[in-house]
Amino acid sequence: MGAIHELGHALRARRTDMGLSQAQVAALSGLSRQTVNQIETGAAPDLGLNKAERLAGVLGLVLRVDAGRPGSSKAAKMSALARAAATASVSFRRRLARPALERILASGELPEKYIPHVHALLDDAPVSLLGAVAEQLHDEAKLSREAVWKNYRNLARQVKSRRDIWG
Repeated sequence: MGAIHELGHALRARRTDMGLSQAQVAALSGLSRQTVNQIETGAAPDLGLNKAERLAGVLGLVLRVDAGRPGSSKAAKMSALARAAATASVSFRRRLARPALERILASGELPEKYIPHVHALLDDAPVSLLGAVAEQLHDEAKLSREAVWKNYRNLARQVKSRRDIWG
């Protein structure tokens, strides 16, 4: 599979996981719906790197060049859920622990004491981090990616998030 087709497949998968239409992604990225469709189907006649990066960024994906060299491996990498819990807690005295965040994101039920934390997470965290958390919950808790993104949207409504991706 070529790079353009691989990119189109990844974009479509993430967009549908997030519950967004092509029109919504187009509006968020400043591209036309037709361009989004062409990229997803691999029919884009000429895809510039800036367009690809903008579209990937809206969906929390990262374009990366692999030089084929082994990178530095950190044995103790922080998991996406742990990073998200730390991000959600950065401005608050009370910490949101990783297990509590996992329960909230898996169930969609938000204890009142964590409303500010979840609001901060959904408004300020990079979409790439939210995507990584969805992947971790999919792998470890066996939740569908779509269910995680649906819970994100429901929680965003509960905390009155103003971030464009939540609709």
